[in-house]
Amino acid sequence: MTFEQQTTTPIEVGELLSLVEKFKKEGNRLVQIGCAKVGDLYEITYSFDKDFVFQNVRITATQDTKLPSISDIYWGAFVYENEIFDLYGITVTGMNIDFKGTFYRTAVKHAFSVTTGKEDNPCLNR
Repeated sequence: MTFEQQTTTPIEVGELLSLVEKFKKEGNRLVQIGCAKVGDLYEITYSFDKDFVFQNVRITATQDTKLPSISDIYWGAFVYENEIFDLYGITVTGMNIDFKGTFYRTAVKHAFSVTTGKEDNPCLNR
C-alpha cells in the first residue's frame, strides 16, 4: 500500500468560492468539511479528491466569521455546513438547505465551541 502526499493550503474566506469552483471543474469530489477549535480560533478544512489525490484548503476563523456556502457547487455540502453552525456556532450564508440550528439536538447550544473541564461535566457529577 502506498500513501500519497496530501496538501493543506491556507486560504482566506474571500478565496473559497472561486477555489471550490475550480476544484469542481477539474473533476474533484468533495470528501468532507471539518471544523476544529484551536484556542480561540477555528480551523475549517475542506477536503477534495481526484484519482486518490487529496487536496485540503483551510480557513482559520473566529466565531464571528461568516462563511459562504459551497452547496451551490457541491449540493451535499449543506450537511457539513449545518453541522458547523450547530456544533461550533460559525455562520454559513446561502446554504441550499438551512436547518437554522436544528440539524443536531444538543444539550448546550454550539456544544463544540464550549470548553469544559472534568469538574464541569454534568455526566461525571452524578
